[in-house]
Amino acid sequence: MAKANVKEQILTTSVTLLHSKGFNATSVQDITDAAGVPKGSFYNHFTSKEALGMEVLQRYLAAVAAIAAVLHERSLAPTVRLQQYFDGMIAANAANDFHSGCLLGNFSTELSNQIPAMRGAMQQAFAAGADSLAAVIAEGQQDGSIGNQMPAADLAAFINDAWQGAVLRAKAEQSRIPLDRFVRLVMSNILH
Repeated sequence: MAKANVKEQILTTSVTLLHSKGFNATSVQDITDAAGVPKGSFYNHFTSKEALGMEVLQRYLAAVAAIAAVLHERSLAPTVRLQQYFDGMIAANAANDFHSGCLLGNFSTELSNQIPAMRGAMQQAFAAGADSLAAVIAEGQQDGSIGNQMPAADLAAFINDAWQGAVLRAKAEQSRIPLDRFVRLVMSNILH
């Protein structure tokens, strides 16, 4: 296996393991065993498990950004963009039968007090997500499709926070019901 492929195999395997089992519950040995590579290969590509965790987080955030790209599709009405974004996020959670939750939320719970660099990266990710939502909400407020005139940044931050809670409930219940309820209430009541 070529070196680049070894790193990719470790990263791909790590995204799955760290998302499903958690950072602290997954050892380097677990990762290399699942990736089918020698343990020494891990340290050829990553200086530490924390460094791997940062790369896993960045890969996860890139996948979320791909879903969130619809928020920037100005050819669609703001409420349509929001609905499609939430539909995409629900589909991403459904892909693992709602067992894993949100890696960003999981890492926030598990690592924010352990790894300051990770906490900073998560803060930036939450802020960027809220900024994207706020821009769409502000557009909807301007065109009248979103009636709630509270500051768009406050609404976006609240929606982000409430989403994390809904994902946590979906994980605990292994059901999409909390996510569907979240979207229904946000779209018909919070933003109405």
